[in-house]
Amino acid sequence: MAIKILIILFIIVILYSLGSALIFLVRDHGVGDRMVKRLAWRISLSLVLFLFIWGAYQMGWIEPRQGPIGLQVTGQAGDTD
Repeated sequence: MAIKILIILFIIVILYSLGSALIFLVRDHGVGDRMVKRLAWRISLSLVLFLFIWGAYQMGWIEPRQGPIGLQVTGQAGDTD
C-alpha cells in the first residue's frame, strides 16, 4: 500500500510541476527560464518514477496483475492460426 501512495504522490507532484510551467509560460510571455526549470523538474521526476517502478518490480515489491477490464490474452502477437 505504501508503494501505491508513493506513486500517487509522485504523479501529483509531476502534474503540479506541469501546471506551474503552464502558468509561468502565460505570466512570463516566454521570457525567462522559470518554465524551462519546471519542465526539467517534470522530466526528472518522471524518470525517477519510472526507475522506481521498474526497480520495485525487479525486487518483487509490486507484481503485474490482470486489469479491471479482464481481457484474456490468447496468443502471441503475429500468430497466424
